[in-house]
Amino acid sequence: MDSGTHLVFGLGLGGLALIDPVIASEPYGPVAVLIGTIAGSQAPDFDTVLRFKSNADYIKNHRGMSHSFPAIAGWTVLITLAVSLLFRSVSWWHIGLWVLLAVLFHVLSDLFNSYGTQAFRPVTRKWIAWNIIHIFDPFIFGAHLVAILLWLTGWARPTVVFPVLYALLAVYYAWRSVVHRRLSARIPSLDPQRREGDQYTLLPTLNLHRWNLVRQSTDCTFAIGEWDKGAVHWIDHTKCDVHPAVEASKKNKDVQALLNVTPFPCAQVREQPWGYEVRWIDIRYRHRKQYPFVATVMMDASYKVFQSYVGWLSDERLEKRLRMNAY
Repeated sequence: MDSGTHLVFGLGLGGLALIDPVIASEPYGPVAVLIGTIAGSQAPDFDTVLRFKSNADYIKNHRGMSHSFPAIAGWTVLITLAVSLLFRSVSWWHIGLWVLLAVLFHVLSDLFNSYGTQAFRPVTRKWIAWNIIHIFDPFIFGAHLVAILLWLTGWARPTVVFPVLYALLAVYYAWRSVVHRRLSARIPSLDPQRREGDQYTLLPTLNLHRWNLVRQSTDCTFAIGEWDKGAVHWIDHTKCDVHPAVEASKKNKDVQALLNVTPFPCAQVREQPWGYEVRWIDIRYRHRKQYPFVATVMMDASYKVFQSYVGWLSDERLEKRLRMNAY
């Protein structure tokens, strides 16, 4: 999820912790646990500091080891220790339980969206994304805001409003999971262009009733579309190139970073006077007729790389590329 949603989860869990009589009975208990849940809800994303090293290191490792089983335990211990040293009168055991819950909520909510995590390391390094909840879900964020405002204004007791909130969110997550599962089973029969071996992936959008759709075919082609109003609509088709320059580009660290996180990589080669431009795109993200999450490699005629980049293209760069494609 986005950082704003993780923050309201931290605030919400801090309010929910008031159902714990040990926390509620201590003068500084609510403050201590609120600090702990806010820190715990943000901690797995502290790997953002890798941006200062390079885009490739950040993209390759973001939501990786920092969201794993050992990291969940590590974040919990570190935050609990720090908060307990500040608030010695509050039970460290109870602080730790709520911090652990905040860290777990962060990782679990990230598993539900399309980017996913490597949450099951070291058991497996597989990137896991359940594609059920959008990275920013208006219902989840809005429900938290309403509950927090009811708490702060005194209109409702936190021991009432937050249990209701999280019971409602549990139902919401279950409902979205059932919808995703049933629709995924139906999609192949709704596609009149279906061919043998085609694989379909539903991706959530901000609209609860519309899903983005990726169809991957055995001939290295992708179709990108959406499911809306009970029908499949295809809006773009992309062919992935097979070329020696593509194979050579896989040795580049920027390309390896993108290949590490996407289940839908697609390479496109352009011959240039100086050699080749290989552009790897992530099919999941389509914006203004372009694919802004890319790894680009410039290489000479002997496939020697002299420049590369991985990351998100800004709207200005997309506009420039659209103008270039027009000629």
